[in-house]
Amino acid sequence: MKRVFHIISHFDMGGAERVAVNIAKSQNTDYEYHLVELIRAHTPFTKVFIKELEEDGIHYHRSFIPEYHFHYVVERLAVVLFPLRMLWLWLRYRPQVIHSHTEMPDLAVWLSFRLMPWMKKDCRVVRTIHNTQLWTGLQKTGRRVERFFLRQQANIAISESVVNNYKEQYGQQPPIIFNGVAPTRQKPYPQIMSGKKNILFAGRFEPQKGISTLIRIIQMTDANSYHFHIVGDGSLRTVVEKELQRQGNVSIERPVYGLSSYLSSFDYLLMPSKFEGLSILSIEASMQQLPVIANDCPGLRDTLPPDWPLIVHDNSIEDYRKIFEETIPSTDKQLSGQASCAFVQQHFSIEKMQTEYEKLYD
Repeated sequence: MKRVFHIISHFDMGGAERVAVNIAKSQNTDYEYHLVELIRAHTPFTKVFIKELEEDGIHYHRSFIPEYHFHYVVERLAVVLFPLRMLWLWLRYRPQVIHSHTEMPDLAVWLSFRLMPWMKKDCRVVRTIHNTQLWTGLQKTGRRVERFFLRQQANIAISESVVNNYKEQYGQQPPIIFNGVAPTRQKPYPQIMSGKKNILFAGRFEPQKGISTLIRIIQMTDANSYHFHIVGDGSLRTVVEKELQRQGNVSIERPVYGLSSYLSSFDYLLMPSKFEGLSILSIEASMQQLPVIANDCPGLRDTLPPDWPLIVHDNSIEDYRKIFEETIPSTDKQLSGQASCAFVQQHFSIEKMQTEYEKLYD
């Protein structure tokens, strides 16, 4: 039996964390999966996350470094101390594969192998590149880390956009394994507004997610026709609340764990992101035949059919205005949902993802 260690940033919501869990849910008895947390999360979702791991028989290892959102120094401390944890885990479990997800776990894995190079003798290193932009503010360190993963031939991209950006920055064209998503049993979302089209935005309140564009869209849209459900949190929360406090057609909610179980309650999903790695939320929405209004950005465009009518170029406000005033009223929502569902079922099967990673582990 092969032991596979997935190194993730924390036990919480997140696309990379979801990918690791979905791989580890494989029914292949030739593999024993472990999830290793870099920084100890302590949100309301952490208990639910751990419960899911326990129900699926996935081994997990919690961090001793608590998570704080006010400064990156905690992440750096967790990275520096991680080789000690890795040594203990290595001696106890002898993993045959170490699979890293996102930048801080990548940095921790690189440091561990640099300090303990003998581990490479019997261990395969795999690294999933989840984003189109890497090492913001850490370019010099990032170059050193990338040289390590390139030498190990460890890189796997999650979309064409990720491949193109990585090749441009680092000269290698990594293979692609698309993130797999499983359909989720649906239940009613209790805050749905009757008599209006209910539009969902869900994500971090950070510049990457197009928060300034989101605010402008809501402010210009007919309040009698549309109601926006804004679900999330982040550094721009105060800005969101201040700018939208007088809008009568918006509800702002904290993150909802298991939001994918409510997607069919909404009429449209709005995603004005500036860039993504490969949007799990967009794929989950299409699985539930929820049409996605999306910016034509790397990592998001890949999740939708080539002729998708609800796409916006460069977050153009005029394009959004046309969609809300002309396209939506004249488009059959059911047919759009069926088209996007067929597309993601063909490209983003969870079983296909598990099989392709397990071939790589071998």
